[in-house]
Amino acid sequence: MTAIRLLPFCLALLTGSAPAEIYSYVDAQGNRVFTDQPQDGAPTLRLKPTNRMPAAPAPPPAAEKPAPRARKPGYRWLRILEPEPDVTLHDTADALTVTAASEPGLYPGHRYRLLLDGAATGPGGGQPVFSLNDLERGTHQLVVEILDADGHSLERSAEQAVHVQRTSLIQRRLVNPCQTADYGVRPECPLEDKPTQRRDIPYVPFL
Repeated sequence: MTAIRLLPFCLALLTGSAPAEIYSYVDAQGNRVFTDQPQDGAPTLRLKPTNRMPAAPAPPPAAEKPAPRARKPGYRWLRILEPEPDVTLHDTADALTVTAASEPGLYPGHRYRLLLDGAATGPGGGQPVFSLNDLERGTHQLVVEILDADGHSLERSAEQAVHVQRTSLIQRRLVNPCQTADYGVRPECPLEDKPTQRRDIPYVPFL
């Protein structure tokens, strides 16, 4: 019974990191006893060195690859189709239509917007067609851009100039002089310029 209880102790000594003296003897009950305490008449057991090898170092954990970033949809080109570059408009009473195109077409959630002389003409929309009314005389710069859902500019066309020439009011009056009925009707014939009409007083002889 004692020998069975001491067996784990012996195995621990055999596998321990430091060598220890082991003694063995038979007690009065006839049981084989193993102990690390010297006993009279108990011989010392010679233990063979254990065949221990250091454990192989564990390989470092593989570095996790970062998840690929989702690529934002892009556009190869964006350009204005109409009007033509450096076109000159003469007395355009109708609205000027600006048409653009992109490759590829507009992605969901994006929109086209027109800039006139650097200022947005409106919030934009899904169609690259815009209408400009009452352009002032002079040269204007047109730019069309594509915005994402957050309003960030993704693509811009090249600046395109358009020239507007309008006949001045004085030139119109020279070409088509104002008549009495034109004052207050034609812009070049304001009421304040209407000449005073002479009233003919009939001649009444004194009697």
